Amino acid sequence: MKKSIVLAAAVTSVIAGLALSTSSNAQSPMSDEAYCKSLVKTLRDVGLGRGRGGLAVSNAAAVAIAQCDEGEPGPAIPVLEQQLRDRDIAVPPRS
Repeated sequence: MKKSIVLAAAVTSVIAGLALSTSSNAQSPMSDEAYCKSLVKTLRDVGLGRGRGGLAVSNAAAVAIAQCDEGEPGPAIPVLEQQLRDRDIAVPPRS
């Protein structure tokens, strides 16, 4: 009986240790503001043309860029992601 209790305690310790090590390795997701700035940077660097003939930005994209710059990323993120997709540019990962 005592061996099974010791074994159960050992197994529980191992499981708890694995859970803690797994959660500590996980990276927290990028904040909305940082992700928005990443989207704007990608759109400016790749999509707006340093080398692509200076593609025009739509009014919606201009508003989204301004929102992002002003710290209001919520409504800007979907617009910026769509702008990148419309230009066949990979949307940066949110990591």
